[in-house]
Amino acid sequence: PEALKNSVEIAERCNVEFEFGKHKLPKYDLPEGEDAASYLRRLCLENLHKRYPRPSDEVMKRLDYELDVITRMGYPGYFLIVWDFIRYAKSKGIPVGPGRGSAAGSLVAYVLGITDIDPLKYGLLFERFLNPDRVTLPDMDIDFCVERRQEVIEYVIGKYGADSVAQIITFGTMAARAVIRDVGRALGMPYSEVDKIAKMVPFQIGMTLDRALEMVPDLRSAYAERQEVKELVDLARALEGLPRHASVHAAGVVISAHPLIDQVPLQRMPDGVVVTQFPMETLEELGLLKMDFLGLRTLTLIHKAVSMINETLPEEKQLDLKEVPLDDRRTYDLLKRGDTLGIFQLESGWVSDFLKEMGPRVFEDIIATVALCRPGPMEHIPEYLANRKKGAKYPHPSLEPFLRDTYGIMIYQEQIIQVAAAVAGFSLSQADLLRRAVAKKKKEILDEQRAAFLEGCRKNGLDDVSANSIYDLIMKFANYGFNRSHAAAYALVAYRTAYLKANYPVQFMAALMTSVMNSSDKVAVYVNEAKKMGIEVLPPDVNSSRAEFTVVTDEKGAQSIRFGLLAVKNVGKGTIDAIVKEREAHGRFKSLRDFCERVSADALNKRVLESLIKCGAFDSLGKKRAQLLAVLDRTLEVAQQVQRTRSEGQISFFDLGSFGMVSGNSPRSFQDTALGFDAVGDELPDVKEFSARELLAMEKELLGLYVSGHPLAEYEQAITELTDTAIRDLPGYKDGSSVMIAGVITGGKRINTKAGEPMAFVTIEDLTGSVEVVVFPKVFQKRKDLIETDKVVAAKGTVSVEEEGEAKILAEDLLTLEEALKQWHDQPSGRKLSPINPYSPDGLEMSPEDPEILDQSFIPDTPANESYENVAIPMVPSRDYGSPSRALYIKIHARSFGGDEGPEEEIQFERIRKVLMDHGGDCPVYFCVEGCSGMVRANRRYWVELNDYLIGELSAILGNDRVMAAAGGVGDVS
Repeated sequence: PEALKNSVEIAERCNVEFEFGKHKLPKYDLPEGEDAASYLRRLCLENLHKRYPRPSDEVMKRLDYELDVITRMGYPGYFLIVWDFIRYAKSKGIPVGPGRGSAAGSLVAYVLGITDIDPLKYGLLFERFLNPDRVTLPDMDIDFCVERRQEVIEYVIGKYGADSVAQIITFGTMAARAVIRDVGRALGMPYSEVDKIAKMVPFQIGMTLDRALEMVPDLRSAYAERQEVKELVDLARALEGLPRHASVHAAGVVISAHPLIDQVPLQRMPDGVVVTQFPMETLEELGLLKMDFLGLRTLTLIHKAVSMINETLPEEKQLDLKEVPLDDRRTYDLLKRGDTLGIFQLESGWVSDFLKEMGPRVFEDIIATVALCRPGPMEHIPEYLANRKKGAKYPHPSLEPFLRDTYGIMIYQEQIIQVAAAVAGFSLSQADLLRRAVAKKKKEILDEQRAAFLEGCRKNGLDDVSANSIYDLIMKFANYGFNRSHAAAYALVAYRTAYLKANYPVQFMAALMTSVMNSSDKVAVYVNEAKKMGIEVLPPDVNSSRAEFTVVTDEKGAQSIRFGLLAVKNVGKGTIDAIVKEREAHGRFKSLRDFCERVSADALNKRVLESLIKCGAFDSLGKKRAQLLAVLDRTLEVAQQVQRTRSEGQISFFDLGSFGMVSGNSPRSFQDTALGFDAVGDELPDVKEFSARELLAMEKELLGLYVSGHPLAEYEQAITELTDTAIRDLPGYKDGSSVMIAGVITGGKRINTKAGEPMAFVTIEDLTGSVEVVVFPKVFQKRKDLIETDKVVAAKGTVSVEEEGEAKILAEDLLTLEEALKQWHDQPSGRKLSPINPYSPDGLEMSPEDPEILDQSFIPDTPANESYENVAIPMVPSRDYGSPSRALYIKIHARSFGGDEGPEEEIQFERIRKVLMDHGGDCPVYFCVEGCSGMVRANRRYWVELNDYLIGELSAILGNDRVMAAAGGVGDVS
């Protein structure tokens, strides 16, 4: 109570007025005799030839237009401030991104070197960035190398004053899904029940519980019918949106013309960083300049990869990615294969699948991929792919010029602006207002805009039916349209990473591993990828490794990747610098004693040396790890004594080399023996080496992954046969999908539920990655003997995808590999099925044995529908789908399966696959292929929950008699 009272008293004493609606830009120092507008124009004209050696009339007209708008709106100083710190960054060799957000649509920004993508070449609109109807400051967010971003911030602080620059606070609020989970936890509700309710809330930016109740029938029903759900949701609604915690904004920096303490409240965070107490939205309302200085890991990766490449190239052949053509065949071949692990913006499994189906041919396709492959726009992927294959259909002929590149659908926000300008005669500024109005979904504004749109269309000779149709189309796509300027800029970064992976794979993978050194799980994924690419990844080595992952070349010219010492636990940068410095100065280390005596004692201790020995960093000396550990204590003790004695000057007589036994380059010499330090020589005790499993366990402990081998190597074939997916690909699965994984248990913890029942969280790792598996009490009680570190197990369960995109498995059973394989072989038909390749493009593969699992004569040979567009979905009579032995059989043309399919079959097959994914469950799916005596079993990710609607949807695609639910193997056809 006293704190509240004192807070009120302080508030009552405050006497301050805030000025809104006026921009308070810092003043940029101008050359004498110039104002900001004239200097900006001069800079543009001086730099124009760097971008356009012979500028066309179109270029000059656009440049004049943009400069006029910028000047009329009072923003020349803003552009000069941004240009100045980007010029500084580039002059210091700090990597800067090619652009971000709508600023990439500005020709002025491109000419000044603020961005690096030509807005004219790629049809990017300045009005999406800045137009006379915009009331807030333009927003230029800049990507910098993640390791050197702070240098740019320090430059800005130095230029405008430490009291005028600060970072910005951000408040983490209780969002819709999170608040459900928090309240459920506080109420003591079962996790599974709360998780189910939370996942009913759509995972969309800006989603609220009220909107979710309107949109989701299941949530609305649960809320209406179950008191405990109503209580949960009502309490969550009361708390939704409240601040949960404060932190420093990841990128935001405010720059003021005057000391910030006179304009906004400030606070010092626990780490000493001074931040504004107002969030960025309030700062913008006050007219203060807010900039986002973002650290982008990919820019650091690219820089390191190019540096490694150029170390081996003569000066005249140095690689400059800005000069790389955007039509490199190897790059597009890589993208067509879906080989996108490590590629910026294109790395996830489902984006890889999309690229394989799309088959990108030109840079425009990469721009479309960046725009489409994200929540919202991805809904239009099937239509986009279908139109790309069979030709676009335009809602109205006037739209073709704007929708041609995207095959008749609107992907980009700029297309909305262009269409409104073309058909309704809107200025581009007015059209951008329409785009923003649709995004805000305010009915009165939308009605006004529709009226203005129809009136403009009439003036252009368009009838009301067509005009309304086009407006409705804009309404449909505006919710999901993506900023083309941002997509184009990020597509350029994506292309450059793909180019490096395709043309310089060893250097790219080394830089990629370095970029994620703080995450052993990610390093493990990329090490596995490198091995699949045929690149050898060598363990750390005190005689070869540097701090980061590096490329090494053997005497035959073959390149491989050497593990970086920074990835070894307990080994710091100071120690690594000392090792590398000594090695470069005096050559390779010959023994453990040699190493300990030469590397500064300040940089070494027992823990560091144990870590280096156990991870294999001394293996190149040809000694056993067990031998080195056996003499470590004594070797370190003597070496430290040698170094102390040397530093005290007790051996100056011997340094003269008067006995003729001291080499000028040898750090170890006769003096050591003379001083009595020969008790520990290079001879090592004859002790038994650790077992192969123990050696691998040491690598795992110190590196976070296995390098020289893997404990699952002997089980690889069994795991491939048994599992549905690699653990790496789990995040691409739909929440609730049934899967089988297998691997080695690498850790975990046991807890008791509130009811006192034991359960466990275990980490299972396969050859591609690791995942957390939740073992609830029922399964734990049944399988607790399997839950121990280093045990190889199979886990059957459902995928649970968290809000952050991470996946875990909710276990329904744990099995030994032997048990799992027995279940796998005991199919209803009594015949062994060949394994399905989880890495194949569609997750389906013909059995090489072509087994006669089922007589197909019961399926009539009726022709499939040409298309199921506009076909009513037939509903078949209700059936008993609950039988555990039932399976779904689909008859399909052989050409749809053999790789010779035409566009129609490809589209049809994609539709079948989508239907199967939408009805995920535990019922096996078999494809009966015409002309083959056997059949194909689908990957488990395409197994289904049998129901009338599923049968109806598939029948609409293929014909009523090509889809059957059957019990067991042969016969009992329903």
